Order: sequence, then C-alpha cells, then structure tokens
Amino acid sequence: MKRTVVQKSKKIIGMMIFFIFSIISYANEITFNIGISQFAEHPALDAVRKGFEDELKNLGVDANIDYKNSQGDTGTAGMIAQKFVADKKDLIFAIATPSAQSAKQATDTIPILFSAVTDPVSAQLVDSLEKVGGNISGTSDAAPVEKQLSLFKEINPKVKKIAVIYNTSEANSEIQIAKAKEIGEKLNLEIIPVGVNNINDIPQAVNSVVRKVDGFYTITDNIVASAINLISKASIKNKKLTIGAEEAHVQGGILMTDGLSYYELGRQTGVMAKKILVDKVSVENLPVETSKNTTKVVNRKTLKNLNLSESLPVFSGATFVD
Repeated sequence: MKRTVVQKSKKIIGMMIFFIFSIISYANEITFNIGISQFAEHPALDAVRKGFEDELKNLGVDANIDYKNSQGDTGTAGMIAQKFVADKKDLIFAIATPSAQSAKQATDTIPILFSAVTDPVSAQLVDSLEKVGGNISGTSDAAPVEKQLSLFKEINPKVKKIAVIYNTSEANSEIQIAKAKEIGEKLNLEIIPVGVNNINDIPQAVNSVVRKVDGFYTITDNIVASAINLISKASIKNKKLTIGAEEAHVQGGILMTDGLSYYELGRQTGVMAKKILVDKVSVENLPVETSKNTTKVVNRKTLKNLNLSESLPVFSGATFVD
C-alpha cells in the first residue's frame, strides 16, 4: 500500500516537472513580432538598430523584425506606426524623436521602446525619466555637453566663438542649443546657433558663419548627422576646430568627440525589450536609461589637416580613426 502511494506520488511529481519544463520550452520557442520605425538613414541611427537587433540575438530572443524607415518624413513615420498597430506587433522600437512621438500617438497598449531621443520629457513621451507613466520607455542619447564643449578650450584656450547648426523644427535640437548656451557662458564660449530647415540649407548655413567663428559643435540632430561631411569639409578648409556629440560625427570628418556609442545604446534598449517580452516586466516599471560610458574618438586625418599634434594632452587615451 505504502509502495503504491509512493509510486503515485513520484508519478505526479514527474508529471508536474514535465509540465513545468514544457511551459518553459514553449516560452523559449515563442517568436515575437517587433516593428522598428527609424526616422532617418544615417550612421548613428543605423548603429542603434544594429545594437538592438544584435542584443536580442545575444539574449536568445527569437524575433521577426519588421523594419521601416520614414526617410525624415513625419507623416510617413505616422503611417508606419499605424501599420504596426494594425499588425498587432508585440513591441514597437522607435528610433529618434519623431518616430517615438508617432508611435505614442498611435497606441497606448502596445509596448513602445525608443532610442536616440535627447529629452523624452520635453518631447512629451514620458512623464519623467524615473516614472514613465505609460506604455513607452527607452534610452536617451543626451550628450555630455559640458565635457564636449570643454574640449575646445583644451585644444586651444583662445577659442571664443562656436557655431552650432541645427534643425529649427526638431525639438531636441532646440533643447541642445539652450543647454549649449548655458554651458557656454560658464566656459567663456559664445554659442552662435544657425538654424536650417532641411539638408539643402546646410552649405549656405556653414558658409555664412565659417569665417566668423573659431569652430563648430555638431549636436545630435538628424539633418546635421545626414550632412556631417559638408560641415567637416568646410571646417577643415577654413582650419576650424570641430567637436561632435558622438562617434559617427568623427567618422564623418569631425575632429573629436568624447561621447556615447549609439551601438551600445541600442544594446541597452535590447535588454529592455527582453525584460518586456520574455520577463513580462511592465513598461511603466522601466525607467528611461542613458548611456553609461563615454569614449574619446579622434579623426587622425582631420587632426593632421588642422596641423595639430597627437601628443596634445586632450588626445590622451583616445581612439584614433581615419
């Protein structure tokens, strides 16, 4: 009798273990449908997307990726978001502020993660960085503006006037301009904003100030990023210093940055996606994250064209690219 009870107990326990492992196995085999809405096509935003996709694979998250690019058109970004909602995606990944705003307008139920957004609060994406208050969170690409503007003085203490090209219709750019002006006063730097409406305005904007300033600071702005080579070429031709907000700017010819890696930012967002999809963490419990580290990167060709020495203390510990 006792042996029969024990045998039955073992059988029940065995079935329970089998059932539990079946559930776990099934969960691991789930393929999630993720819609990626990217606002424009340039190296920084491409790096975010690659980092996100790579980290999902690294974490073992099986996902069907539906990638769409609105090519800088806000109306198209809205249509992409609506299509993702109609397709009932498991998660929407919005790269850059306009795409994130369009996604938020399209749904209050599907989880949304954003990246490459400078100020999510001012963009009205979240209530606060700590308590997002809805179905949207993500990673911010807020640049260490003071650290970056200080580089001008470290290279040449006589620098006084710095031009900043920016898109007048991009809220994040306006925020960065205000921040640069505030910090510029502390560093005895006069920040001269030059607004543009589209990429075709960049050459004229640069030419209008290049002889009046000591250098250019390139912020995280989609239009600026798309035309970074135009700014770098004009600056080199006129022997002007250039500091960028991130590494892709330096790859495009800007002299130097001490900034974030968009690829790593994408990976951080991928970790957040896994928490939502697999671990079933509610989006409202995920605070907005910022880049944990910055890296010095210097364009060696630009450095030589500006007749600067690699031995300057400001370049110590930097990674050099050609």
